[in-house]
Amino acid sequence: MSTATALATLPPGLVWQARQLAQQQGPVLPTGHAALDAELPGGGWPGAGIIELLHDHPGIGELSLLLPVLCQGASRRWQAWICPPWQPYAPALQAAGIDLDAVLLITPDNPAAALWACRQTLASGNCSAVLAWLPRIDNTGLRRLQLASEDGATPLFLFRSRNSARQPSPAPLRLALSGANGQLRIDIVKRRGPLSHRPVLLPYASLMHGSSCAG
Repeated sequence: MSTATALATLPPGLVWQARQLAQQQGPVLPTGHAALDAELPGGGWPGAGIIELLHDHPGIGELSLLLPVLCQGASRRWQAWICPPWQPYAPALQAAGIDLDAVLLITPDNPAAALWACRQTLASGNCSAVLAWLPRIDNTGLRRLQLASEDGATPLFLFRSRNSARQPSPAPLRLALSGANGQLRIDIVKRRGPLSHRPVLLPYASLMHGSSCAG
């Protein structure tokens, strides 16, 4: 019996084929954007592990992209924001439906302390999500964050420069973000499944309209 024939006799779903999106292991968090969900394994953000958001300029819509999932985390668990490039604007976050009492803003003095804080918040299991802006991190640091994220069953949204796409990463999901022509362009650099050959385009108007989770 040939290998192909033997594989064909196995129950459906038992063997993952490279041309198919992999089934996400563990919980999946809908992104709130149907076009993006359709391109992600399991149909949303992984509930644990690193999710790299690669972009060159803060403020292109990266936080609007995450607002739906951040609103879903309003279960009295912390949302840790580590080293954001700007002071988060509390009235806008509150208007979008984020529970400000659950936001834990952490601003360490140096990269080593930021990495330590990130690992601790992930491993604690007390956060619904961790957002971190770490401009300098090596492969060892990335692996430690991936393990902490898995152990704590907490997703880590890690904001990095687009040049970081050249660096190998244990992150199961890596997205490159850019803005043009009134749209947020999302190129899927890495996912569990086949290579992505087309970007996901989300109009800024829909991002802003869909970002309000209040009520």
